Order: sequence, then structure tokens, then C-alpha cells
Amino acid sequence: MDDTTAQGLRALLQDATVAALATLHRGEPAVSMVPYALLPDGRWVIHVSRLATHTQDMQAHAGVGLLVTAAPASAPTPLALPRVSVQGQARICPPEDAAYPAARAAYLARLPDAQELFGFSDFALFLIEPIFLRYVAGFGRAYTVTAAQYAALWPAGAAGQPA
Repeated sequence: MDDTTAQGLRALLQDATVAALATLHRGEPAVSMVPYALLPDGRWVIHVSRLATHTQDMQAHAGVGLLVTAAPASAPTPLALPRVSVQGQARICPPEDAAYPAARAAYLARLPDAQELFGFSDFALFLIEPIFLRYVAGFGRAYTVTAAQYAALWPAGAAGQPA
């Protein structure tokens, strides 16, 4: 993957604010929508209710999938839409976790309307560590991205934002 392609992947993840989250629910695939933020190292941060099925699914089985697509207007046809699918491992990030302050700050910087939800006892932060990605930069331009390649895309940026 060249620098231009890597920049496209970073831009896609920084511009989008929601992902489709795939979990295993009673052994079957289930998909829901989650807003997300990124830590400076590229880990994903989601803030979800413990009452939600997808939260219970992640607690039972840490393996998750995420899908982010570019806005429909960004390509002449849906087949050419830039998109990335991620296989990752999810873990709860409780307030006493060393990563919690940065995760909370990143989430609220991106989604300030969620501030009130942090006061609800049933909501929790989860961190998702990508282990494999498939990035489609457009029609006929697909790339497999390993965890190490993905991590190399995220040198720590200013003010806790991805570079």
C-alpha cells in the first residue's frame, strides 16, 4: 500500500463517524450501528449500553467485525465506494483502566453530544484492537492490511488525535 492509499484509509476512518458492528449473537452473526472514535494508535473506541445485545455479545465473544463506508456521494456508483472492513478484538475499558481517560476524551472530542451518556451507569467504553483489515479504495483497488501495517499508519498526532 503506497502513501496515497494509506492516506485514503486514514481519511476514511477519520471522516466517518459510524460503523456497522458485527458480533456473534447465540452463535449467529448480528450487525448493529455504532458511533466510534479512534485513539492516536488507531484502536477503536465505542461507547455502548450494557443493556444492548451487541454489548452482551462482545462480553461473551471478543471477536468483532466493523465496516465503514465512505459517503454515497463520494463515488459515482456504490461499487466504487471506499470502504474498510476490520476484524478485531473488543474489550471493556473501565474507568480504572489506564487507557480510559484518552478513550473517553477521544470519543467526546468526536461525538460531544454523547457527554450525557457518560453519566448513565449502564454505558461502558470498549476498545477494539484491529487484527486484520480489508481496505477497498475504489473499484478494483483492494488491499489486505495486517495489524502491524495498520499500526504503522497511526503515529501519535497532536492533541490526542490520529495523525
